Amino acid sequence: MTQHLSLSAARALHLSAQGLLTPPRKKAVKADVLAAIERMALLQIDTIQVVARSPYLVLFSRLGAYDPAWLDQTLAEGTLYEYWAHEACFVPTQDYGLLRHRMLDPSGMGWKFSARWMETHRKDIDALLAHIRAQGPVRSADFERQGAAKGKGTGWWDWKPEKRHLEVLFTTGRLMVSERRNFQRVYDLAERVLPHWDDRRDLPPPEVAQAAMVRRSCRALGLVKAGWVADYYRLKRGKYDAALHALADEGVLLPVRVEGWKHDAFVHVDLAPWLAQAEAGELASTVSTLLSPFDPVVWDRKRAVELFDFDYRLECYTPAEKRQYGYFVLPILSRGKLVGRLDAKAHRKQGVFEVKALYLEPGLRTSQRLIGDIALAVRRCAAWHGTPTISVGQAPSAVASALTASA
Repeated sequence: MTQHLSLSAARALHLSAQGLLTPPRKKAVKADVLAAIERMALLQIDTIQVVARSPYLVLFSRLGAYDPAWLDQTLAEGTLYEYWAHEACFVPTQDYGLLRHRMLDPSGMGWKFSARWMETHRKDIDALLAHIRAQGPVRSADFERQGAAKGKGTGWWDWKPEKRHLEVLFTTGRLMVSERRNFQRVYDLAERVLPHWDDRRDLPPPEVAQAAMVRRSCRALGLVKAGWVADYYRLKRGKYDAALHALADEGVLLPVRVEGWKHDAFVHVDLAPWLAQAEAGELASTVSTLLSPFDPVVWDRKRAVELFDFDYRLECYTPAEKRQYGYFVLPILSRGKLVGRLDAKAHRKQGVFEVKALYLEPGLRTSQRLIGDIALAVRRCAAWHGTPTISVGQAPSAVASALTASA
C-alpha cells in the first residue's frame, strides 16, 4: 500500500536517515564517528580550511562537540578506508568490496587515472613501489619538487611526478591510505593496510556490488527518487526506476507519494517506524546546526532544490567578483528546513569566529525561536572551533544582535 507524505514529512525522513532528526542526547564518544559514517555510507573529503575541514564539520553537525582526532584514529585503525566513492571519501572498510571493481578497471575514472602516465613512467612507478615495500609508508611531502618545478604546486594539474605516481597507484588500488598526518595522506601497500583481503575469495560480482551501492544509497538518503540514486556513489547514470521498484517488490523499499511530486518515491524499510509517524504528521527534525558544503544533505544541488527548495552552489571555484554569497558558505539547517547561509572564517590563533555574512532565505518567516536557534548553532560551532569570540559583519539585525549579545 502506497503511503502519502507531506513535503515536510519527506524532509524529516531524509534527515532521520542522515542522523539529523534530533540533537545528540549524550556527549559523543569515539565509536560515534564510525557509526555516523556507516549511517551515511560515506564521508566526503575536502581540504579547504576556512572553518574545520569538511569531513570533520559533517561529523560535528551530527555529533556535536567531539574530538576531530577520532576520525584520524579510526582511519589509522583500519575500520575506514579512502577511495573515490561520491568523490574522495572515507568509507567503512566493510564496504571495500563495493568499490574494488573501480580499482581493478580504472578506465572510467577520468582525470584520476591515466594509462599513458603509468606506461610512460613504469620504471619510476615500480621503483616507488619497491621503495615503499622496503622502507615503509610515504607521503607526497617526502619527495621534493625538482628543477623548474621546485616550489609549491598550484593544484592537481601541477603535481610533482611522485605525487602523480602515488595517486595513480591509489586509484588502481595498489596503494591505500594507511593514515593521515596533518591531513596529508600516508600511502602504504594495499596488502599491508588490508592484509586479509583476497580478490579471489572476497570480491563480489560487479552487479552485486552495484546493487549493494544502490541499497546503501537508499538507506543513507532515507527517501529516494530514481533521479537521486546514481549521484550518491557516482554510479553510471541511467534509469533506476526499475531497480527501485524491484527493491520495493523485495521489501527493501516502501513506496510513497510525496505532496507535489509527480514521480514515484520510496522510503527504506529500516525507516518504517518513522514512516508511520511521518504519515501521521508526528515526525519532525528538531536539529539546528551548520552544514558543510560537502554534506550529503546539500551536495546534490538538484535534490536540495526538490526536497528543501534550497538552491545551493559552492562558490569557492567562482571568481570572487561573481560570487553571490561567499567563498565557502555553510548552509544553515533549522528544524527540518534550510533557512539560510553563513559565510564564516575561524581565526584560531585569535580565538575569533568571524561571521562575514549571514543570509536568511527569501520569504522566510522569522521568529524569536528561529533567531535563537541560529545564534545557538553558530555559538556551538564557534566554541567547537576554539574560537568563542564571535564577530559579525553583514547579517540581519536581529540575528546580529543575538550573536553579539551571546559572544
